[in-house]
Amino acid sequence: MSRLLKRTDAPPVARRELTVVSADGSRIHVEEHGPEGAPTVVLAHGWTCSTHFWAAQIRDLAADHRVIAYDQRGHGRSPAVPGGYSTDALADDLEAVLAAVLAPGEKAVLGGHSMGGMTLMAASGRDRFRQHAAAVLLCSTGSARLVDESLVLPLRSGRLRTRLTQFVLSAPAPLGPVTALSKRILKYATMGPGSAPERVAECARIVHACARRTRVAWSHVLGALDLDTGVRGMNVPAIVVGGTADRLTPMVHSRHLAAALPQCVELVELAGMGHMTPVEAPEAVTAKLRELAGTYLNAKEKAV
Repeated sequence: MSRLLKRTDAPPVARRELTVVSADGSRIHVEEHGPEGAPTVVLAHGWTCSTHFWAAQIRDLAADHRVIAYDQRGHGRSPAVPGGYSTDALADDLEAVLAAVLAPGEKAVLGGHSMGGMTLMAASGRDRFRQHAAAVLLCSTGSARLVDESLVLPLRSGRLRTRLTQFVLSAPAPLGPVTALSKRILKYATMGPGSAPERVAECARIVHACARRTRVAWSHVLGALDLDTGVRGMNVPAIVVGGTADRLTPMVHSRHLAAALPQCVELVELAGMGHMTPVEAPEAVTAKLRELAGTYLNAKEKAV
């Protein structure tokens, strides 16, 4: 049995933890796993998640990679900042993390799931992104029209579905404790129909831990998202991964990204998988991160 299938409830223990201060003073919790001096992978999680979402990837990659994972502002152990919700803020936070964990000119593979992928798009024109990004993985994400294209509600596309979807995604009601019903709802909205019960439970624990204020505030940002310019400016090798059963960011988004990216090297369609692909298909997602790291990190040294 592979390391990725030996899953435990406890997230990996970081070798080092640090707090990074972003441009507006926001404090970002950062974790470092794996050996010093190894090829570096930086992971940005999605809406309502935390560093725990990447547990399977961290466990596997940290054997021979330096893995950096951080909590987006308002998520996990990164405090929320009143009014600090925007794609520019996401880019600021990523820049602060890269500056703290990488030496000048040092390259890393950047992986982003959902809002984490949007973070990479928002930062693609920034100096630190261009200085440090060797390649990117964009996983279950999109650049625009998220609410319009969402399939969470089984209605015909149009204004009514868009309005109702935005209402559902931004509903201020607390999620409450994880229950059998809440797991069924989460599975329907965010995961493939064949998802294993333990992986549904894992995602439910992570999502329910997100503060209501954070969940609602970011839902409005994502509802008005337009990062197509950032996609076209992301001039580094990229792999796009999507699940064919994803209702939140259906495959139309992944195909759009693959067509718009200047250096898309592969579009991966994971059959039957939903939105939570790093948890639903951990080996597939980790394999693509390994592939990017093996191909694009230390390329000059390999060529010598």
